[in-house]
Amino acid sequence: MTGSEQARASGKPHVVIVGGGISGLAAAFHLRNEPVRVTLLEASSRLGGKLLVSDVAGVAVDEGAESLYANRKKTTGLIKEAGLGEQIMSAGPVTASAIWTRGTIRHQPDRQFMGVPCDIDDLARSGVLSAEGVERAQQDLVLPSFDLKGDVSVASFVGGRLGQEVVDRLVEPFLAGVFAGRASDLSFEATLTPLVRASRDHISLADAAGSLVPHLQEGEKPPPVSVATLEGGFGTLPAAIVRQVLDAAPDTALRTGTPVRDLTPRGDRWQVTVGPATDSEVIEADAVIVATPAGPTGSLLAGVPGMSFAASALSEVPYASVAMVTLAYPRTAFPGGLSGRGYAGYRVPAEEGKAVKEVTFTTVKWPHLAGETEIVRCSLGRFGEEHLLQLDDADLVALATAELAEATGVTGVPVASRVSRWESALPQYTVGHVDRVRQIREAVATRPGLAVCGAVYDGVGVGVCMMTSRRAVDQILPVVRKAAAADSVAVGV
Repeated sequence: MTGSEQARASGKPHVVIVGGGISGLAAAFHLRNEPVRVTLLEASSRLGGKLLVSDVAGVAVDEGAESLYANRKKTTGLIKEAGLGEQIMSAGPVTASAIWTRGTIRHQPDRQFMGVPCDIDDLARSGVLSAEGVERAQQDLVLPSFDLKGDVSVASFVGGRLGQEVVDRLVEPFLAGVFAGRASDLSFEATLTPLVRASRDHISLADAAGSLVPHLQEGEKPPPVSVATLEGGFGTLPAAIVRQVLDAAPDTALRTGTPVRDLTPRGDRWQVTVGPATDSEVIEADAVIVATPAGPTGSLLAGVPGMSFAASALSEVPYASVAMVTLAYPRTAFPGGLSGRGYAGYRVPAEEGKAVKEVTFTTVKWPHLAGETEIVRCSLGRFGEEHLLQLDDADLVALATAELAEATGVTGVPVASRVSRWESALPQYTVGHVDRVRQIREAVATRPGLAVCGAVYDGVGVGVCMMTSRRAVDQILPVVRKAAAADSVAVGV
């Protein structure tokens, strides 16, 4: 008897989740107490997607995503439900990033929102911009009010208000850290959404940004960003979710090494085809949640009638590839140490011509990891720089250590290193992204029992991905509950 037949015989509708990254796992978690049987299908050899942790110099350090915003209760709530509430570790008092620009590391303006400065005098004091750049930024205060009609690029809108130097030295480094993207390509509406809304109520962009951050008294420093990780690494979250899912729903099937080749509607049910054409398997389902990246999702939807636009839009979403080089040094290798510098890392504008785009002083950001060894994570690769991932590990380590030494003065060689490659890791929210996502979801909603989730829709952070999975589960629940009720009647319950 197949898994689908077992599910129906037991009176449980069958839900198939395609993709075993954090979005797919979160979807299984949200379904664990529902009257359904779940089969999760993951093409690769492991679950967890970009959440992975391993040791560097005896310290457990994340290879991919390392944190989430601690003030998002829905996200931290899921972590607590997964049994990890006591392992949530807040960041230290120093979380700010500096900027390596104009020959040195400089503190960012105290008041800024996603790289957009709120106070031009504060911006001038930071030294990040040239005198000409500051003079151009001041024009934002006297330019006519906004006339934002339709979506535009971040570079176009922010540069038009505050000048290109603000884009190049502040905003684009921020976007490179989040999306590995470029301000000339990325959508203002999709990437700086709160600022878009605030700009409707303010004359200047600086004032709009200022409405989104706390006001400071003279000499007062901004409060640290409320971020958190997990003791033992954020990469421990997938295994915890799996344990909770299997404890609550032991008939859940979690299958790795199982690529999905085709998705076909059959009446009010679905056929999910896995494996090669010469040895394929067809799995029947009452509902399907597709939690894969945009390209694979588009390929699957292409075979579903009425999904041509959604499939095309998804298949055209570009992705950036990144590499993470993690280095361990003796604490004495950094002149003056790391903890007293007043920042937990720095970003590097693309115009500096460096391979490393962002550096995190891990043992400063996460004091519970501090010891005799300083751990530093160097992120390499912006959109269009995929060639960096073609370098071998030794060359990537040499590149990262050389640029780190130039910026920080660190001496000697690292006592340990690790290279993590994430190909096609981050979707690019290009101009028109919000409208495309809306149309994709509207098309998918016309097919009862079908839903999508993941980083391509509402944000690339782990917390947002988990929230998209909750939305996807809510979308298919009416279908599976109706099927469960019908099955109960059919077996005389």
